[in-house]
Amino acid sequence: MPTIETSGGELHYTERGVGPVALFVHGFPLDSTLWIEQIELLAGERRGVTVDLAGFGRSSTVVADVLTMERHADDLAGVVDRIGVDRVDLVGLSMGGYVALAFAERHADRLRTLALVDTKATADDEAGKAGRDAAAARLLHEGRQAFAAGMVGGLLGPDAGPWLRARVRQMIESTRYETIVAALAGMRDRPDRSDVLAAIPVPVGVIVGADDALTPPAAAEAMAAMRPDITLDVIRGAGHLAPIEAPDAVAAALAALFDRGRPGAADA
Repeated sequence: MPTIETSGGELHYTERGVGPVALFVHGFPLDSTLWIEQIELLAGERRGVTVDLAGFGRSSTVVADVLTMERHADDLAGVVDRIGVDRVDLVGLSMGGYVALAFAERHADRLRTLALVDTKATADDEAGKAGRDAAAARLLHEGRQAFAAGMVGGLLGPDAGPWLRARVRQMIESTRYETIVAALAGMRDRPDRSDVLAAIPVPVGVIVGADDALTPPAAAEAMAAMRPDITLDVIRGAGHLAPIEAPDAVAAALAALFDRGRPGAADA
């Protein structure tokens, strides 16, 4: 697995497929294996790059009280530099969507298209911030296994079978305690980036599971309403992790968005 050195340690990423680069950003508290199906399904038209964000998956342990969305965004820009391309189709799920919006704010010239999957552009309200802190306390009091058990039901829709539940639980239980705590603080402190979404000068697609209880379709509809050219795909039979719950439908939505980003597509 290739790596790059960042100011905070070693970042692992994978590449597969041919064509323009699509960069996939996982959610919390998961890792890059979330995107296995999408990389496979889109390999004939995209060179898919998946990244383990700092502290997650096979990337280095981080020494930081807070893992900010801005840090992750700048790390992704480093990956883009390393793989030697000017622009990417950026796909972010949940926390990865927050990172993608930070990337759009800080590195807009590196974007070809932006896909926001099961996420939102707004900041946490006071109740949401308190919930992040409570989750960190619960992790440290009850342990990672109990934390994972409590999360799985909210991440997946009611139709998810035991294999998917096991896969998600494994990702959560493999994430370091300190990473979980620092990431919760980073999500708690992130700003509202609705204005960034409204101003991004590239095609944007919003994708959401119809049964997503964490960032529900109403949140996706609010993002799509920010600009008349933002597309919205509501994926039936999926919860918060639509890319693994309904991979074919998500891949089709991504392929349609990528097509909108090809040269001359706006004039076709």
